[in-house]
Amino acid sequence: MTETLSANTFSSDLPFLTSKTNVSLMPNILLKNGRIIDPANNRDEIADLLVQNDKIVQIAPNITVPDAQVLDVSGKLVTPGLIDMHVHLRDPGFPEKETIQTGCQSAAAGGFTSVACLPNTNPTVDTPETVHYILDQAKSADARIYPIACATEKMQGEKLTDTDALLKAGAIGFSDDGLPIESETLMRDLLERAAVNGFAVYPHSEVFELTRGGHMHEGSVSKELGIKGMPAEGEAAMNERDIELVRQTGGRLHILHLSVKRAVDLVRQAKQDGLPVTAEASPHHIALTDEDVRIYGTAGKMSPPLRAKEDQDAVIAGLQDGTIDALATDHAPHTNEEKLRAFTESPNGILGFETAVGILFTKLVHTHTLSLNDTLAKLTIEPARILGIEGGTLSIGKAADITIIDPDQEWVVDANQFKSKSRNTPFHGWTLKGRATTTILSGRITHQI
Repeated sequence: MTETLSANTFSSDLPFLTSKTNVSLMPNILLKNGRIIDPANNRDEIADLLVQNDKIVQIAPNITVPDAQVLDVSGKLVTPGLIDMHVHLRDPGFPEKETIQTGCQSAAAGGFTSVACLPNTNPTVDTPETVHYILDQAKSADARIYPIACATEKMQGEKLTDTDALLKAGAIGFSDDGLPIESETLMRDLLERAAVNGFAVYPHSEVFELTRGGHMHEGSVSKELGIKGMPAEGEAAMNERDIELVRQTGGRLHILHLSVKRAVDLVRQAKQDGLPVTAEASPHHIALTDEDVRIYGTAGKMSPPLRAKEDQDAVIAGLQDGTIDALATDHAPHTNEEKLRAFTESPNGILGFETAVGILFTKLVHTHTLSLNDTLAKLTIEPARILGIEGGTLSIGKAADITIIDPDQEWVVDANQFKSKSRNTPFHGWTLKGRATTTILSGRITHQI
């Protein structure tokens, strides 16, 4: 049964888009008649917004400015530029999957103006030189990039990196990405450094002793398909260990892609205890369950895997009560060839940038599962606070990073039109409601439809 599962992919020779994103450089941009929603400043009103050069300079009704580029955004939402705090740009090392340029074009197409990239590149992000490379590439990209560097050298789990040097180079935190920090001693030492230096640790939560050899969630579906599963406890047990280490050290912990009920409960208790623990959830864990692996095959293969319905319900409840602070895509490009392999041989991960707004509005906002304000806060000010970066607001005088969303636009996902180099998504062909229509980065229009 395993060998018959493959992605709902498209032609293996699909072209990727190489044309530059539509970019307009204008000294003044006037957004007219939009619904200005800024959770950071408790703002929700119909008004105009004026951008001069690269700054937001005025929000008020009936602004008139000569020689401005006027965009009528009636019926649309004007929000702070969206921030994705968990992405994979594959650069350096894997240009066939993504580059910093194409990844940021894809981010802009999804409404994101800032992204935090994880370090599973080649070479891995464990030296100041690699951090400098990423930041140099970002200077001409369509999104701001904030590198999260390796926690251990070459992500081998044996020796901590020179965190001071990496922070000085521009890293904002530390992770071994898809590999857990298995050594309790190393994790304790890293959290102690975090407590002293104020950064956060972003671990992948998995106990390999429990999950090794697994390829999807362990449950009735995995048993039916004859695929070795990854039990939910493999995620929760590592969360439990790391939260206890936070209790002992005071270091900040951010839990990536929370996906199981017991882990949500652990984070909820940690917050009640006043511990510096935050967490994120991903759109695919909100939209899909392990039942969908039957349909999507390798396009539905990821780590942590699509979980059971009770886990999905717990994640949504965690979003509703604030246990889960942020929404992050875990954008993970792969080639068609890789995703067309047998299920057990195919890599984990799906694309996230260009479907995130549509999935979250369709599954959360339009169903009244999560309020519009809370959804946008988890995409703007909350990730900014966790990462410790500028952005996530429409405050006067701040950089004009702005996303315009048509909340009622219905559209069909066509992976052939993605700005990303890759096409690996289970959402191809889905009809979604809600879309980012214009993205502005520091006063520059980087995406417009």
